[in-house]
Amino acid sequence: MSASSANASKNGPAIDILIPAIEKDLATLPYVIDSLRRYVRHPISNIYIVSPDSSRIRALCSRKNCIFVNEATVLPFTKKDIRYSSSRWNRSGWLYQQLLKMNGNHICREKFFLVVDADTVLIRPHLFRSEGRTIFYCRNWSQREYFRTYRKLFGTAAPSPKSFVTHYMLFESAKLAALKRTIEARHGMSWHAAVLRSINKKKQFGFSEFETYANYVYSGNSASVLLKNANNKALKTPAALLGKEKIRKLARSYRSLSFHQRKGYSTPGKP
Repeated sequence: MSASSANASKNGPAIDILIPAIEKDLATLPYVIDSLRRYVRHPISNIYIVSPDSSRIRALCSRKNCIFVNEATVLPFTKKDIRYSSSRWNRSGWLYQQLLKMNGNHICREKFFLVVDADTVLIRPHLFRSEGRTIFYCRNWSQREYFRTYRKLFGTAAPSPKSFVTHYMLFESAKLAALKRTIEARHGMSWHAAVLRSINKKKQFGFSEFETYANYVYSGNSASVLLKNANNKALKTPAALLGKEKIRKLARSYRSLSFHQRKGYSTPGKP
């Protein structure tokens, strides 16, 4: 699809985009940004890159016309304040990144904002709203602990018709705010404190922002959402080495590619 034809198809509501990132994402982040501008079928108002203070990421934001957000300004605590690790793994930064996403309604200005992982590149057009309904892209497997934490947070089981952990998701700011108010009213503390308290710290995958938000929305009104298969492909090949012909072939079967070579937000071993 040419850039002009992609732009011509942008007829959904205007959205913002939020991408949490660290410097080690710089190998994929430019491709992520370019793919969003090409394949998201909505007018994009702003792309926010949330990151530790970094001159390299600031420079990329300047080149790509994105807005840099220092992650230290998003929440009333930093990654150093989270203790979520064992002798074999450290998920403190991974969890911190998810909490950053869940405060995206205090960063983005549009009614809807798309959260995208910094290692995932779209290779086909994506629409996230259709006839007043949000489109959630799904897969068929998840982690049990995500749903145990959900039950602790809300007191009810997640409907989980599919898994919503697919590297990108459209959030509606008003519904995200309502979710956090619901958690705070039930637990008598800030939503992020309730999340941190509800996670089983002995389990490596204790919380998912995507499962939490999408199941909350689905449980409130399942008719307000559409579910589509994500058809995401994980690759070890660096994004820079994929040629146009290879991407064209992959796009016949997949909607997006994820290059899972990140370290920093999620690391093995002791912190």
